[in-house]
Amino acid sequence: MSNSSNERRDRAAAAKSAANVGNKRRERLIRFVGAAVVLVIVVGIIAVSVIAKNSDSTTPDPSVTASADPNAALPTTVYPASSDYAFGVPFSTAKSTAPVLQLWEDFQCPACEALETANGAGIQELASTGKIQLIWRPTTFLDNNLRNDASLRATAAWGCAIDQGKTVEYHNTVYANPPVTEGDGFTNATLIDFASQSGIEGAALETFTKCLDAQTYTGWAANSTAAFYQSGAQGTPYALLNGTVVPNDVLADKDKLAALVASASKS
Repeated sequence: MSNSSNERRDRAAAAKSAANVGNKRRERLIRFVGAAVVLVIVVGIIAVSVIAKNSDSTTPDPSVTASADPNAALPTTVYPASSDYAFGVPFSTAKSTAPVLQLWEDFQCPACEALETANGAGIQELASTGKIQLIWRPTTFLDNNLRNDASLRATAAWGCAIDQGKTVEYHNTVYANPPVTEGDGFTNATLIDFASQSGIEGAALETFTKCLDAQTYTGWAANSTAAFYQSGAQGTPYALLNGTVVPNDVLADKDKLAALVASASKS
């Protein structure tokens, strides 16, 4: 073999080795950046939820929210007042023996949005694969803090979407489109647009809009918020697995939460 052939072979080998090193460095960087982003999100969830806890009032202001009504209409599938999970929204394919994850959220809550960004898909995957019974527990307590009624109307709109079979889709669409500025809330036009984004169209969208305009489920939203105040929940997001509080750093981490659920399933 000629010297030139050997040189070409050596250069090719060196280039391949350098490329491999570069690829490995990029992979490490991606993992590092990904981990850093998750860490920032988790820290944000913890920090904002503490703010929510500290600013929480145990007495809702009737001027910015609806009053609880024991006779209020309930969306389809929602648990009745007599249930241990009163006014909660179930989502699961799990057996009744699977661990129960209750998740209190407020549609205006930045920490809830951060949680949904970090691990909303992971939580829903646990539910859709039968690992947990997921029960969303809506609350509108931030209306009290932000002096608006956006959480109330968003929750009521969710009830209208539940009736149209778009429970998960509407929930996810709201959290994917938070107000640009905290406190701006959601207009009814925005809530109707969320319905369209969720796949509600045609006659179903007309029914949704009538339901929203009639404030059909504001009583349900108020009842669920009253249950929140009575529950001892410490701000939002706030989760319980089989009645035991789940730390927010675990809730926001797919692997940690899956491990906790697996442990609860064995007990």
